[in-house]
Amino acid sequence: MANNQAPQGNQDPAGSTQMFRAFVDEAPQGRQAAATSGGGPRIGLILGIVVAVAVVAAVAWLALG
Repeated sequence: MANNQAPQGNQDPAGSTQMFRAFVDEAPQGRQAAATSGGGPRIGLILGIVVAVAVVAAVAWLALG
């Protein structure tokens, strides 16, 4: 069985760590831009929760009535 976790050839084992750090450094900027872009996804989430509560209430009303 082959060991797939050992580096092959002359690959830098720290390369993936450097790419991960670059990703982490960029991620908060993307979140800030998404948070200030309006409220579209948040409105959809709120409407989804309201609809889910209404469906549960209707099912409970039908089950008890």
